[in-house]
Amino acid sequence: MAAIIYASRIARLGVLDPDGATLGRVDDVIVGAPIGGHGPPVIGFVIAVPGRRIFVSAGRVVSLDPDGLRLRSSDLNLRRFVPRPSEVSLLHDLIDRPVPGGDRVVNDVGIRAASGRLRGWEVAVVDLVPPGRRLLGGRRRDRRTEPWEQVRPLFAKGSDVYGDLRDLHPRDIAEQLQDLPAPERTTAAATLDDDQLAEVMEELPEEVQAELLDELGLERAADVLEAMEPDDAADLLGELERGRRGELLAAMEPDEAAPLRRLLRYANNTAGGLMTPEPVLLPSQATVAEALALLREPDLTPALASQLFVVDPPLETPTGRFRGVCHIQRLLREPPSVRVIDCVDSQPEPVAPDLDELQVAETLAAYNLLALPVVDAAGRLVGAVTVDDVLDRVLPTDWRAHR
Repeated sequence: MAAIIYASRIARLGVLDPDGATLGRVDDVIVGAPIGGHGPPVIGFVIAVPGRRIFVSAGRVVSLDPDGLRLRSSDLNLRRFVPRPSEVSLLHDLIDRPVPGGDRVVNDVGIRAASGRLRGWEVAVVDLVPPGRRLLGGRRRDRRTEPWEQVRPLFAKGSDVYGDLRDLHPRDIAEQLQDLPAPERTTAAATLDDDQLAEVMEELPEEVQAELLDELGLERAADVLEAMEPDDAADLLGELERGRRGELLAAMEPDEAAPLRRLLRYANNTAGGLMTPEPVLLPSQATVAEALALLREPDLTPALASQLFVVDPPLETPTGRFRGVCHIQRLLREPPSVRVIDCVDSQPEPVAPDLDELQVAETLAAYNLLALPVVDAAGRLVGAVTVDDVLDRVLPTDWRAHR
């Protein structure tokens, strides 16, 4: 069971950049409405910097521990924090709030690392005490800790008409969103956390994606793009006007925006325009045991988890020299200590970024593959084209509407 950290202890923690420099102090923790059987997810943190309170999305946080809140980069959006109607502030909204139908008030709220498909943190427990029973230092007597489910109404802030949407599969949420008028669609989308909305966006027609992106606001739109699969995010950005595209890329974390900028250089109907820049990569000397551990990562799609690509460093695209493909069936037959370079399959040949999408589809079909390596003229792996992305492109443009 993940360790629980209380909101009162998170408050006033330092906010650190990747080098350990202090950028500000945590002022509050913001959560959304519960999703399925999970506790209310932590959407982000309110950070006190000189002269203002700003918001930092949970997706931009690398770690949370007694040393502080460490961010992926030192870039901060200094726009003043304004809460959305469906969000709950753990410290501002909940501390000292009476529990509906009870004789206790909230003393503190505990969060923990999220489980299952969710990433980040979620509310786990609520610390309750009788009203007015304080001790020195703000601590209280007669404390009782309850699972968050016992006080669920505390997290139903404002109208939550679309709460049931959050329990559905992303494909089903997308279908329901398409049936709503545009203003209601925006309201419903705002109740989803960044990761869930990113999955839903990938299931929507591009014109609906663009419409929602315009309504989210710059920072939230950037966070959602960061949570999307890079190839899907690049496809969406490619549909936008150049000025809007540049604005969104500038609002994203630089290391998240860089692969999207590379993908946008390629024509949509080529291997480069179809590929993901984040396949599974390993160096030649890695072992089968290391390879299988990587391929077990639950966030990988089935297509990406079916093989890994052996390359020379650097181990991010564009890589060093491409060495070959290891298919998972071969890896499962080999002893754990065997090197991956000894398991590579030389067929088929990698494809060039400018190869036409129909030729990409033909190659996948001819070799019964789920993914193809894409290699540039210098012999570097720049990405992989998966069969699901090819199907998205070769099927009629309105195929989603007929499901």
